[in-house]
Amino acid sequence: MSASAASQAPARVPFAEAFRFWLKLGFVSFGGPTGQIAIMHQELVERRRWISEGRFLHALNYCMVLPGPEATQLAAYIGWLMHRTWGGIVAGTLFFLPSAFILAALSWIYLAYGEVPLVAGIFYGIKPAVVAIVLAAAYRIGTRALRNAWLWAIAAAAFVAIFALEVPFPAIVVAAGLIGYLGGRFAPEKFSAAGTHAASRASYGPALIDDGTPTPAYALFSWRRLWAYAGAGIAIWAVALGALAAASGWEGPLTQMGWFFTKAALLTFGGAYAVLPYVYQGAVEHYGWLSAAQMIDGLALGETTPGPLIMVVAFVGFVGAWTKEIFGVDSLALAGAAGAAVATFFTFLPSFVFIFCGAPFIETTHGNLKFTAPLAGITAAVVGVVVNLALFFAWHVLWPQGFSGRFEWPSALIGVVAFVALFRFKAQIIPTVAACALAGLVVTFVAKILS
Repeated sequence: MSASAASQAPARVPFAEAFRFWLKLGFVSFGGPTGQIAIMHQELVERRRWISEGRFLHALNYCMVLPGPEATQLAAYIGWLMHRTWGGIVAGTLFFLPSAFILAALSWIYLAYGEVPLVAGIFYGIKPAVVAIVLAAAYRIGTRALRNAWLWAIAAAAFVAIFALEVPFPAIVVAAGLIGYLGGRFAPEKFSAAGTHAASRASYGPALIDDGTPTPAYALFSWRRLWAYAGAGIAIWAVALGALAAASGWEGPLTQMGWFFTKAALLTFGGAYAVLPYVYQGAVEHYGWLSAAQMIDGLALGETTPGPLIMVVAFVGFVGAWTKEIFGVDSLALAGAAGAAVATFFTFLPSFVFIFCGAPFIETTHGNLKFTAPLAGITAAVVGVVVNLALFFAWHVLWPQGFSGRFEWPSALIGVVAFVALFRFKAQIIPTVAACALAGLVVTFVAKILS
């Protein structure tokens, strides 16, 4: 980029160009929420400069405290800010839609053909790549968010709380927000985002939606818009659930899936791992849609496909509808597709309602320390939680049978190479993941020959 281009804000982005970007992002968003947010930061803040880092982090802070997949909500927020309601719908939907199709296809392969060596080999290579992506992204986000010793202390305390004390994530969020609020009152210079904004301008240049860019008229808060969005969201939910109930009765599997995944969507504070125990208890123990072993396999599929990890609900819906044979024994694949669609729809619908209802209010608060200081504290705490997540991934990838089992040194080697490629050589996500998948195939092929 030339110096003159870097000193000017980008031109207005046509909707078609944004559509192509969001579609591409849906296919490359590996690495869980941390990796996905890092990809969006790299593309939207650093490379394309569609939004400044200050506005990006302000939107991210809001999405962090919402129930639901924060990376999907962040995409919807930025899409809405750029191209109104349809921009938000397109950005949020395309973020998870490719993953839904991929996961449904893999679920069909899983149920129809059982163990697939080719898929298993690909997964073997992708899993350590995911660990590397999360670790590299945690470092990048941490270096931006943890600007002083106070924020470092909050991150460290959050890590200890969730790792050693098993404190629930919502409690960590509340505590970090309270610390940020008090810090904003008594030590405002420690919780101000000014330092971050200045660094952003120095590093990336002016953005299309910059720190000082006025919020567009359609994004301004009004009670009329709030009630309109809330009413539309509730009406869509009621019509969809009512249609399922009319078709198969309230006790029908698809109706129960719609109701169950609505409740799950409202409990996903802290990301997918926070709600997985609830999904496991309901889907496995209460409804009997799938077995415990199948639930674990579904989580592995969700971890190694693009899109939010909560997309594991598509696997649960697919297997559940297939198992219950809701359309008869000759239409198992169609039943699975219907189950996956229902689970996905009712899981993600609340996220759009939260964004369209709350984002206009949040847009009135950027630069207001009373609101940004608590969110700065929450962001610092999230860094500590993300480090815990990275360790969780590493543990399950390198010791799949627990610490008493065998250490997967080929996975460790693939993960180290992927981390060096991402961190040291700034490699792109797609080539890195593809190379790791190929390495996984080679390792599993050699192991099969030697066994």
